[in-house]
Amino acid sequence: MLWIKAFHIVFVASWFAGLFYLPRIFVNLAMVAPGSVAERERLVLMARKLLRFTTMLAVPAVALGLWLWLGYGIGRGPASQGNGWMHAKLAVVVLVIGYHHACAVLLRKLIANSSRKSHVWFRWFNEVPVLLLLIAVVLVVVKPF
Repeated sequence: MLWIKAFHIVFVASWFAGLFYLPRIFVNLAMVAPGSVAERERLVLMARKLLRFTTMLAVPAVALGLWLWLGYGIGRGPASQGNGWMHAKLAVVVLVIGYHHACAVLLRKLIANSSRKSHVWFRWFNEVPVLLLLIAVVLVVVKPF
């Protein structure tokens, strides 16, 4: 079980590294001056590659987490028996997957030049995974309920 846990932590940390950096590329894309085709193409290429790589990291992160939960029973059982932290963490995981999907949607809009979001909006959007990771770590380590 400890090997599964170790690899789960590595893949989650790697997944979040991608989720921290991808919106930073979006900030730069939103700031590209009209007519700066080469810069825009370079940033789009970087974003596409990072999204693809981040998605490949998310799959084993989620799969290993499911293995720990369903295979080893970590956090299984009703919230009334002290497993409320896992119910809350699973909700956070769903939010992270939703954020990841939102990044893919935003990238498609940025590529099509149909995004109306400002670089300031993307800067705030970039803070979401920090909060989600903080909540998930506190839930797993502290197990507040």
